Amino acid sequence: MEYSLFCHNFYALSVSPVKKKLGLLFIMLLIWVYMLYSCVGYCASMPPSLVVDNNNNNRAKETEFLGKYAEAESGRPDLMMSKLLSRPQSSWTDVESDYDEPTVRRAPRDFSKDEVDPDRTDEWDDGRRVSPLSSFSNGSGSKKLPQAIIIGVKKGGTRALLEFLRVHPDIRAVGAEPHFFDRNYDNGLDWYRDLMPKTLEGQITMEKTPSYFVTHEAPARIYAMSRDTKLIVVVRDPVTRAISDYTQTLSKKPDIPTFESLTFKNRTTGLIDTSWSAIQIGIYAKHLDNWLQFFPMSQILFVSGERLISDPAGELGRVQDFLGLKRIITDKHFYFNQTKGFPCLKKAEGSSKPHCLGKTKGRTHPNINPEVVQRLRDFYRPFNMKFYQMTGHNFGWD
Repeated sequence: MEYSLFCHNFYALSVSPVKKKLGLLFIMLLIWVYMLYSCVGYCASMPPSLVVDNNNNNRAKETEFLGKYAEAESGRPDLMMSKLLSRPQSSWTDVESDYDEPTVRRAPRDFSKDEVDPDRTDEWDDGRRVSPLSSFSNGSGSKKLPQAIIIGVKKGGTRALLEFLRVHPDIRAVGAEPHFFDRNYDNGLDWYRDLMPKTLEGQITMEKTPSYFVTHEAPARIYAMSRDTKLIVVVRDPVTRAISDYTQTLSKKPDIPTFESLTFKNRTTGLIDTSWSAIQIGIYAKHLDNWLQFFPMSQILFVSGERLISDPAGELGRVQDFLGLKRIITDKHFYFNQTKGFPCLKKAEGSSKPHCLGKTKGRTHPNINPEVVQRLRDFYRPFNMKFYQMTGHNFGWD
């Protein structure tokens, strides 16, 4: 009798609705944990994209860099342009000096821990916070070599373009400038890949280093990495660009000579000093000629630095089309900051607040003698005309 009563109570307890629900929830929890564990293990085991380094086979395609000009030719822009674009010379020096962008300077192992680049914070007026969704995605996917690179030019608007593009959910880009194809090439492709953020299927990996455009070896090295790499160049009126370049250097070295004294070899004759990097960079046709020996024009997109200010959504639309992406970045993402004189993002990546580029952008230019400005415009005019012909686009700098 006692045994039967015990069995009856045990049976009633075991089939209790509460117990049934608790047991079912426990089983479901176990299944969910197992599925999550399996998914994480699978993602972590995915191999990165295989890239064949054909650098040794392609180095033979590199051409000699163009260098110094004879003074007599410097006084005749038409003759000098012909010489520039037709014959190889020795390398210019100091073409990429005085960059104030954040650059990669840490050991390779440090970057495996840093998906959100701390150097980026100085580029914005206030702090940036990464959303929980972004943090989750950082742990997924794999690191790949970039399929697209912003290769130039200095003081053209490359930082603004990169930050605008990072709003797109299918673009992942490293914030600091890797300078791999000019300064760190000996570190190897594995080092370079390790700097990149993780991407999911369908996302594009990008980086930007403006000095690539004026680096002689960069085209061959990028071609060796991948001949399908898409290249973006932000160009700006070369006279304005030179003044902006000088303004940046002046902010760090207040005791440098005046703009006028650096511009001319001889102020009396008006002979332009083409050995000064601020002048060299603006001879876009010369630099582009080097790139076209490795990449077709169809793989190079030229973004107008002026239109990036006056119509950011329009220029971003062209970039998104070039990258084969849906036009997600539109007018609704921008507002014009009257104080800075630049467009700003209403919502930057990983933030719900408006953001503008920081104090290092949009510096007030010093007053330059109008005669000096006109002399520079006369100097650049034939090079600009050649650049318009090469790109099939008139940027309206003259």
